[in-house]
Amino acid sequence: MKKAGLLVYLLLLLLVNIQAQSKIENVILITTDGLRWQEVFQGMDPVLANDRAFNQGDSADIYKAYWAADAVERRTKLMPFFWSIIAQNGQLYGNRAYGNKVNNSNPHWFSYPGYSEILTGYGDEKINSNDFPPNPHVTVLEFLHKQPAFKNKIAVFGAWDAFDRIVNEQRSGIPVISAFDPVGGSKPTATEQLINQMQKDVFKPWDLHECLDVFTHFAAMENLKVRKPKVMQISYGETDEWAHAGMYKNYLNAAHMVDKWIGDIWNYVQSDPHYKNKTAIIITTDHGRGDEVKEEWKHHGSKIVGADEIWIAVLAPGIPAKGEVKQPLQLYQQQVAQTVANFLGQTYTATHPIAPAVKEIWEK
Repeated sequence: MKKAGLLVYLLLLLLVNIQAQSKIENVILITTDGLRWQEVFQGMDPVLANDRAFNQGDSADIYKAYWAADAVERRTKLMPFFWSIIAQNGQLYGNRAYGNKVNNSNPHWFSYPGYSEILTGYGDEKINSNDFPPNPHVTVLEFLHKQPAFKNKIAVFGAWDAFDRIVNEQRSGIPVISAFDPVGGSKPTATEQLINQMQKDVFKPWDLHECLDVFTHFAAMENLKVRKPKVMQISYGETDEWAHAGMYKNYLNAAHMVDKWIGDIWNYVQSDPHYKNKTAIIITTDHGRGDEVKEEWKHHGSKIVGADEIWIAVLAPGIPAKGEVKQPLQLYQQQVAQTVANFLGQTYTATHPIAPAVKEIWEK
């Protein structure tokens, strides 16, 4: 009798998990390049803010915007949407102060390998360059694009021009708007026409390889409003660019703006009946950065200690509102792809190995 009762309980638990997942019809995958877990969970670093080599001669402004003696208050100042809405209604993984760890599984710890791992569920050591050719692996986006329910309902917006290759736009047939690609196709809206004109005329700090995040964000938002994709990837890049430049103030401001934009996306999603209470948002990063030697916060790669340390945030209907997950745990970047598929009631398959989904998301 006890065994029968346990079986019923497990079946009910499985039913609850399936029902929670079945509410979700859309997924938005958001990345912000190279944003450290340290800032996400601890806020601004006073050592970096005080260092003349990094503070852009304006530590007073950094302190005014982001300082508090308490780390919880500091991180809330930096990322208010994360630490209000996501902390109350979603889940955040990666605070290593509690032994809650998220890592790259690829051995390289820089961008192309990281984004490929996110999208393929596989930390392939052979993908070892930012100049790597079009991705040989079928991403979860391409897998979904082949399913009738998602055909022509997937959109990718990335600030960096490498996303054409990472998603393998030519083979997959998924439209990728990267860097300074014109938006809106043959019938751009008035907003898209304005974005296209502004991109032609704007100052280009990284030449044609990467645009400012504001263009990626507003192009993605217009697409979301007008074309209603079921799956969207949005990838911001300025957090990485300003860090490489050693500009800590700009890096923090970029992180703060990404947090604001994620809030805008969520608020729009919850205001539109097409998406409301039917949309999951997954947020993560492609790699971490150095920490132990303060100069190394600018850098990443396999020689930089801590550059494989990342984080994941989730906001979705039907999942337990765990907030900041504090129990010891080890997750990997490669688990994101199957998690995206599972949210949509799919099981992602390909010829390469695929890591399992983050099962903890659905567990009480």
